[in-house]
Amino acid sequence: MGVTPDAPMDSSPADTFTASRWTQGNFLFPTRLVISPQRVSRIKSRFFGSNEESIAMSKVASVHISTGVFWAEIRIESTGGTDPITSHGHRKADAQRIRDLIETYQAQSRV
Repeated sequence: MGVTPDAPMDSSPADTFTASRWTQGNFLFPTRLVISPQRVSRIKSRFFGSNEESIAMSKVASVHISTGVFWAEIRIESTGGTDPITSHGHRKADAQRIRDLIETYQAQSRV
């Protein structure tokens, strides 16, 4: 749970947000959202390998945050109409930070 700075191969800044292990489906392998200026990625590890989804930052259409008592669910939709990236079990502050990062990176790319 929390934020971990990550250094991807293209050496651009990226932030990793890890879901809480206390939420359903995240006990052994918590979901990670990696936000970089180029893309938004959802990484779900498994016993053998991992499942990764990503949307290019220029293709992100909207970010929906649904908050509960303790945790938040984040849904990131693309302009292409494909399945959105959904992740639950993040802290509310992390969900807001994810949204703010996406909005900042999109504004920077328009300039």
